[in-house]
Amino acid sequence: MSSEQAEAIAGIHAVQAALQARPERLKQVVVNTERHDKRLHAVLDAARAAGVPFERLSARAFQQRVQKLGLGEVRHQGVLAQVHALAPLDEADLWPLLRSVEAPLLLILDGVTDPHNLGACLRTADAAGVQAVIVPRKRSAGITPTVVRVASGAAETVPLIQVTNLARTLRGLQEAGIWLTGTAGEATDSLYDAKLTGPVALVMGAEGEGMRRLTREHCDHLVQLPMQGQVSSLNVSVAAGICLFEAVRQRRA
Repeated sequence: MSSEQAEAIAGIHAVQAALQARPERLKQVVVNTERHDKRLHAVLDAARAAGVPFERLSARAFQQRVQKLGLGEVRHQGVLAQVHALAPLDEADLWPLLRSVEAPLLLILDGVTDPHNLGACLRTADAAGVQAVIVPRKRSAGITPTVVRVASGAAETVPLIQVTNLARTLRGLQEAGIWLTGTAGEATDSLYDAKLTGPVALVMGAEGEGMRRLTREHCDHLVQLPMQGQVSSLNVSVAAGICLFEAVRQRRA
């Protein structure tokens, strides 16, 4: 559980995405001199085009930089970038964003503290065209280096809104005309019977615990994924993908 903001990102996809989407965030790109391939050269070409300085380090010096930046557990692929931390977004940023979209699609995650799950959810949200991912400030992972790497660029493109009081935010969304559809194992209605067109927010909890009671009570409709096998639940990022792309399917139809 962390609201820490990444001050460095690592990995080919994450660095390339940052260079394309928000190059002003990057202070410097650092590469391991022992890596020689087209993907690395593409990163360096993008850095040159964006006017971002880069540094080449020996394998040993590169690994020392990795450790210094707290990226020891991140799969860096011989490439990292030191960045200005993303400014955290909150409730004040949410409402102007919603007013700019006719029928927003939102993802609300209650209690997802695993950075791998949050990163995967951001990546899926980007693919599904979600306008924002909303999380509670105290009971959620933040934008850490692991989240950025797993998101594969989506941390740069999908707004992550951290709210102080999730229940209050849910009430505000309802007042703004957004239908809250929550997922719960005990629900009697199927996801595939839910109407996910129009202004919709999908509300999901962490695997195991699910949504908190107050979050569940604020949902307009509870649905469940019709499980056909022996397992009783899915990883939240997998479940989010299924739900979001059912919404995409309905909206395209």
